Amino acid sequence: MDNNGSTKTESGSKAPRFLEDEAYRSLRSGDIETFHREIAERDSVDFSNVDFRGADLRGADLQKVNLRGAYLRDADLKGLDLRNVDLEGCSLLHAKVGGTYFPSDLSADEIRLSLDHGTRLRYRK
Repeated sequence: MDNNGSTKTESGSKAPRFLEDEAYRSLRSGDIETFHREIAERDSVDFSNVDFRGADLRGADLQKVNLRGAYLRDADLKGLDLRNVDLEGCSLLHAKVGGTYFPSDLSADEIRLSLDHGTRLRYRK
């Protein structure tokens, strides 16, 4: 296990993190009101490499949240504004993304590959 609570899998990639953090637990369970209350006084929120597989994130304001490397397989991201959220390394396999704004430096092809095949998102250089 590393300092961020992640463990390495047999292939050497990081396994998703499950945080002991009320904001994380609230967001993962779909309690958006509690999530917003928990992060109100924080400058930023590090949810890098966390497990949000199957989570309903609709209605969440994620502008303070670092999602770098997060597992978003089957997550409901409909209508979210992710334009200023770090999504480098995220996997979106089968996520619901209707009406979602993505960062402008993520190509539509990159997003489609992740949605269809689970590839990790890579920003254009």
